[in-house]
Amino acid sequence: MDPLCFFISHKPFFTCSPAPFFFFFFFFFFTMAEQSLTPEQKFKACAPATCGKGPNISFPFRLSDSQDSFCGYPNFNLTCKHEYPVLRISNDDYIIKDVFYTNQIFLVASALAFEEDTCSIPLHNLTLDLTPFNVSPNYVDLFLLYNCTSKPREYPTYPISCATNSTAYSFAGFHVEDLELFSNYSLDSCNYFVNAPLHPSGDSSSFVGKNYTDILKMGFLLNWTAHNCSTCERSGGRCGFENHEFVCFCHYRTHPNSCDDGHPNVKLKVIIGVVAALVGAVITFILFFIYLRRKRKPYAPSSFVSQSTTSDFSSKSDIEKGHYFRVPEFTYSELEEATNNFDSAKELGEGGFGTVYYGKLRDGRAVAVKRLYENNYKRVEQFMNEIDILNRLHHQHLVSLYGCTSRHSRELLLVYEYIPNGTVADHLHGESAKPGALQWCTRMKIAVETASALAYLHASDIIHRDVKTNNILLDDNFCVKVADFGLSRLFPLDVTHVSTAPQGTPGYVDPEYHECYQLTDKSDVYSFGVVLIELISSLPAVDITRHRHEINLSNMAINKIQSDALHELVDHNLGFESDYAVKSMITAVAEMAFQCLQSAKELRPSMEQVLETLKEIQNKDYSIEKKTQEVDIPSDDVGLLKSCQLPPSPDTVMMKWISTSTTPNFSG
Repeated sequence: MDPLCFFISHKPFFTCSPAPFFFFFFFFFFTMAEQSLTPEQKFKACAPATCGKGPNISFPFRLSDSQDSFCGYPNFNLTCKHEYPVLRISNDDYIIKDVFYTNQIFLVASALAFEEDTCSIPLHNLTLDLTPFNVSPNYVDLFLLYNCTSKPREYPTYPISCATNSTAYSFAGFHVEDLELFSNYSLDSCNYFVNAPLHPSGDSSSFVGKNYTDILKMGFLLNWTAHNCSTCERSGGRCGFENHEFVCFCHYRTHPNSCDDGHPNVKLKVIIGVVAALVGAVITFILFFIYLRRKRKPYAPSSFVSQSTTSDFSSKSDIEKGHYFRVPEFTYSELEEATNNFDSAKELGEGGFGTVYYGKLRDGRAVAVKRLYENNYKRVEQFMNEIDILNRLHHQHLVSLYGCTSRHSRELLLVYEYIPNGTVADHLHGESAKPGALQWCTRMKIAVETASALAYLHASDIIHRDVKTNNILLDDNFCVKVADFGLSRLFPLDVTHVSTAPQGTPGYVDPEYHECYQLTDKSDVYSFGVVLIELISSLPAVDITRHRHEINLSNMAINKIQSDALHELVDHNLGFESDYAVKSMITAVAEMAFQCLQSAKELRPSMEQVLETLKEIQNKDYSIEKKTQEVDIPSDDVGLLKSCQLPPSPDTVMMKWISTSTTPNFSG
């Protein structure tokens, strides 16, 4: 009898084999056991786990050996092998070497490369159909060719000795499409071949002295698509997947998104209602009492207002009405303790209107505490503005606000998440700058993620007003967090610009804004154009030691580009002259930066257009473009081609560069 007959048979259940009954009973018992666990037990069950080596494993992944099924998504099940977590994709095993949860990327390598007693032969091409994964851009393919009748000459290969004998030769190599083009080697001489993606940790020198298994062990990056766990984790919970939907396991109950979500029952609602009514009555009585007192005695302002010296009373009152927009409040003593009494050794740098200190809260969170320079009205206004902006924004590439001090505190303090790896400026031309350390692929990633954050701000009707590399923070994985919203402002929907006195940093300020006092979202686009040039050149936005016409990096860039001397601007450590893909990408990014730096705002693209263009540049396959451009041309025809060269198309890069740019020699 079919083991599933009790599901489909028209016969009575007891006429089927008894095996289904036990299977059903076991499944039912196991399911009920999982559902009977308390929220606290589920929270503990989903603690990060490890196989001994490799990274800690947590949502959306789960180790089937040590974590329950509700701790991760079904397609993210892992097992332990060679003391590493292993993911099975299309009947092949891949060892997970590292996981970067913040940007949803993980580094994997074929498990066959780690087998010591077998010939490491990937028998299948990587197939990601029907999986939540895709290969991260900027990879290269290592081709493995088996049972070939001959060996290519004058072409760098890595022998696969375990699959080579007296009659057949097997080898690995890169860019095998060039074999037929330049080495007169026919791929038909090989029985079969597969390709394995790779994300090398350095330039081509990282392959020197390695065999093909060492190269395979370098691995490649996969992106995953799943619910982001950051909101749940920030609230103290652990993420899971239960009843076919994402959940947040907390100590006392399970929530749909965050431990801060409230789901009170009816009884609790009644209690809250009664308490709210009593509190309302007490507040009404207090307000009435204050009203009677004010009739007899002059009004005494609050601590912040009493310190203000630069504006009238009505404006100060308006600021206090917001009461910090319901963000968590910290006491001054708590932050004083976290920063060791604002120890100068813990200074991280200067913010838009205060000093920033490293601190550690009592709950273990590392934070950055911004301390206001002075408590006059202008500083209070910027303080409140930053709280308002950050409290309404939620984006993976914007710094998170944890809270601030009370309005009655002795000082104004803002508390942010701590981003440990400094700023982009530090890595380009600051204390952390090292020649060649910040590779082009990382710079391209920084450009795309910063553009993503700014496009999100503009879509939210917010202008940053102080876009610069000092305000672009980096975590340990070089993931971007845009910071410092003290100068930002909400942009009215029914106007094209806002008239306001120019504020910002010299070298980044939109010249039209500086001259006409008209702020638009295109002002951020101009500043971002300067950031792109910094990423290309590794030079600061302003340097008074440069020639007077090149003190401003924007002027320098425009002059170099218009005179067809981009190579003089590019950081020579980026491989501009030696790597075709890098040269193509930098040229395209320089073109985009040139458009952003147009003096007339109408000629600049929107931030959304900038983002889409940068993504296209980042994801383009330059190997195909290179192959089409390297078609062998007979030497006799070279002179003819030069003499018969067609006039440049109006759509070419150079025509875009030689545009209506009239950016003055402006130094901020």
